[in-house]
Amino acid sequence: MESLASVFSIDVLSYSVMSSHLHVILRNRPDVLASWSDAEVALRWLKVFPGHRLEEHLAEPSENDVQTLVRDKQRLSTIRQRLADISWFMRALSEPIARRANKIDECTGHFWEGRFKAQRIVDETALLACSMYVDLNPVRAAMADSPDHSPHTSAYDRIEAGKGKQIESAAFDLKPIPTEDVAQATRETPLETLRQKQSAKRKNPTGRKVRRDGWLAPLSLNSDTLSSDPQSHTDGFRSSDRGFLSLSLSEYLRLLRWTAQHGDDTAKIPPALTKTLAELGIDVSMWRDLV
Repeated sequence: MESLASVFSIDVLSYSVMSSHLHVILRNRPDVLASWSDAEVALRWLKVFPGHRLEEHLAEPSENDVQTLVRDKQRLSTIRQRLADISWFMRALSEPIARRANKIDECTGHFWEGRFKAQRIVDETALLACSMYVDLNPVRAAMADSPDHSPHTSAYDRIEAGKGKQIESAAFDLKPIPTEDVAQATRETPLETLRQKQSAKRKNPTGRKVRRDGWLAPLSLNSDTLSSDPQSHTDGFRSSDRGFLSLSLSEYLRLLRWTAQHGDDTAKIPPALTKTLAELGIDVSMWRDLV
């Protein structure tokens, strides 16, 4: 998912990975996509869908591959639309998981129970409630006692990033390989060595480290930024730097932790959290039902 966030024109807002399924909140960004050149669109696509190659070492797109796709204007137009299409993001996410699981189990056929299900989120109240629901999945499933101990969630990533934690970036390296370098490597390097290098590069394509939440969309909206500004991200880790909620991360985490602890009882919501909900136009008495 982190790798895909670096190439699709789609923001990953929240996620949780469970033992048998996953939840993810995505926001497509055609405004960000509009700023990408044809060559950038072609390169991003080829990073995810390199096509049929004879060997693994040929999976990395070369400059010639990029220019060949750029010249095919009709196909490039279709590809440009797909890079902001949530269905294609989910396809790119689910298919490798299915192939890997089937390989481990030494079987074939459908891995997922069915096609992913999507629900459009139309306002900020629903977005806050859905984000909390996603982040609280491990707690509600009795797999963790708090968001602070739910490692495969966006909330945990944000909490750990606040402590200064970093991870090796899984973002794709958005630079094509010079065509001559590909030819030289094919001629001079043993095939097994090329395979090993390619396998190692998949884990950290750019060799960089990033904040644990650096590939996620920021949580807080910037009130000083014009709504027409796409806030395109420039470091190659995610699509944009636009937040999605009108509250700070600390306010979000306070509400998340309280809801995790008191979601099923009648404890009174503390005044500070009551104020936070009121400022968002949320009826305090309805909060538990929303989440």
